[in-house]
Amino acid sequence: MTDRPYHHGDLPAALLARAEKTLRERGVSALSLRELARVIGVSPAAPSRHFKSKQALLDALALTGFERLAEAIAASQEGVGEAFADRLDAAARAYVGFAVANAALLDLMFSVKHSPQASEALGATAHRWSDQLLELIGDGQLRGEVREGPLERIALPVFAALHGYAGLTVSGVLPPEAAEHGLDDLIASALRGCATQ
Repeated sequence: MTDRPYHHGDLPAALLARAEKTLRERGVSALSLRELARVIGVSPAAPSRHFKSKQALLDALALTGFERLAEAIAASQEGVGEAFADRLDAAARAYVGFAVANAALLDLMFSVKHSPQASEALGATAHRWSDQLLELIGDGQLRGEVREGPLERIALPVFAALHGYAGLTVSGVLPPEAAEHGLDDLIASALRGCATQ
């Protein structure tokens, strides 16, 4: 019989922090509520008060990831001015910075949000960062700096390029000379794709 305490100061936060560390170090298959309880030092039943299942834990982990991504993009817009090129540059660097620093979490975020078991809260939060990009493009259109057209069609190539670049960076595929200026070149290409003709 275990003698571990049931109570913890902020168990949900501790579980999420430890789950993210496990995800980063050993992958999603290593995540277990029982193992997290053991590592944190609470009873095996304690996590179930906050996360009824592993899926609930994954949802919460993805949700906090999407919140942090949206916060990073919002923070990138502070003090950059109104020019679309400057705003897109800052948002692109924020996205790639987050993606590279949180590669395993980002993979989880995008896989869990499409799960049929994903919560409604996760679905709503998952769109915050992409809504920010759409708003940025819409503002650029209003200012005459971005070509006319449906926002989603203009945004998709930008997002796909950023996501792909982050994936190449994380996997180590990019040679050092490409990595040094790669993001600058990618942003310049994205700006050309968004430009008015």
